[in-house]
Amino acid sequence: MSIEFIVHEEADGVGVVVVEDLKAGTEGNGWIMQEDKMIKFQILDDIPIGHKVALKDFNVGDTVMKYNTDIGKIVAPVKKGQHVHVQNLKTKRW
Repeated sequence: MSIEFIVHEEADGVGVVVVEDLKAGTEGNGWIMQEDKMIKFQILDDIPIGHKVALKDFNVGDTVMKYNTDIGKIVAPVKKGQHVHVQNLKTKRW
């Protein structure tokens, strides 16, 4: 099984696409580093390399954790397997 995205720890809400773009309708394979655990689920959007994939469903106002750090809040609903980026995630600074 190839690793297509990585997650720092199970508490994180997103993984980072690391090998090549993910295509909608495919199964994504991820590795949770801290727990040394593999996960897989359906990818719902095309997601470019270096971008984030949702590991769970998010509602507007939810906090997103990445590498055990608060990286912002959800501003549009997100389903597990969708692309998480500027269209649905904003920093809390502004």
